[in-house]
Amino acid sequence: MTRPLLIIFLTIFVNLIGFGIIIPLLPYYAEQFGASPLVIGLLFAAYSICQLIAAPVLGDLSDRWGRRPILIFSLVGTVVSFVMLALAHSVVMLFLARIVDGLSGGNISTARAYVADVTEPKDRARAYGLIGAAFGLGFIMGPALSGVLAKVSYTAPIWAAAALTLVAALMALFWLPETVHRAHAGAGNPLSYVPALLQRPAMRRVLAVDFIYWFAFSIFQTTFALFAERRFDFDASKTGYFMAGFGVLGAVIQGGFIRPIVKRTGDKPMFIAGVLFSIVGLVAAALAHSVSLFAVSLVPLAFGMGFGHPTVSSLVSRAGRSDEQGRVQGAASAVESLGRTFGPVWGNASLEKYGPATPFVSGAAFLALALLVVVGHHVTDE
Repeated sequence: MTRPLLIIFLTIFVNLIGFGIIIPLLPYYAEQFGASPLVIGLLFAAYSICQLIAAPVLGDLSDRWGRRPILIFSLVGTVVSFVMLALAHSVVMLFLARIVDGLSGGNISTARAYVADVTEPKDRARAYGLIGAAFGLGFIMGPALSGVLAKVSYTAPIWAAAALTLVAALMALFWLPETVHRAHAGAGNPLSYVPALLQRPAMRRVLAVDFIYWFAFSIFQTTFALFAERRFDFDASKTGYFMAGFGVLGAVIQGGFIRPIVKRTGDKPMFIAGVLFSIVGLVAAALAHSVSLFAVSLVPLAFGMGFGHPTVSSLVSRAGRSDEQGRVQGAASAVESLGRTFGPVWGNASLEKYGPATPFVSGAAFLALALLVVVGHHVTDE
């Protein structure tokens, strides 16, 4: 691993620990303020809709000003949002905290553009696998810390998340070198570039797949805690520990299995395999009525996410030229944010109205739709 990749890996890893702390905790924390499942879904959606607005702007600015300052800005914004969350005394304050985080939330898309800067196209899936491993490791330590600290209070994990994200910002400030080639950066309203990108058939297809993929996984991610609470009577600590175990699987798969396999198969077959594994895992989880069967069902889902997450990012990057990676990743992040806006609302509303199994089954159905788009079509210009 080169030094820039190592630093971006460590930065995202520490940031994702903070993010991993919040995910299993937020539904339980919001319920203390009287939030319904639908309101909890809207809390997740508020972050994503604000990220939808901000991500293309941040992506273009990263092309013109550099990845490093935008990444630092995003991390500092996350720190501020966590402080607001810890000090909240109402649902309105929870929404304000999520809005601040969303408007500054360009850290992952900027990191992916950074990876595209320092790698060749043929090596990007493996490099994105390292970013995926950072996700996996972050979702080991983050939920585990959340599980431990939630026994102290619900705000203790949030303060820990703020502190860890501040560490990530300092790492980026002092250690991360700049890489962007500013000579190729454009000017003007970055949203004006999106229609041009969508005119290219391969880009249009890959962005459609990107939207459906993250829509489906946001359903799973944001209903996991309430599903476990209603079906298995989990509390915040148990949910955190369970998600930590799931993170162990994801880290092993993305950090170890994907490199030799993608070298033999390529991005598209790996993505297709990931979607198939995920469909099996989601359906099995929806049907599970014991904790042990639920745990077993998460194994194929972990393989699906391990194969799918880095390869969908690689497919997006390969559909764009090297001099437009900031805009491409910004547009992709916006599309993903749109998926993460509607996914939690649908998932939590359907859980409230139709029962805890509905979100997982519907998520599997949407992934099947993504599979139909991918199979038999070119999803890159290469």
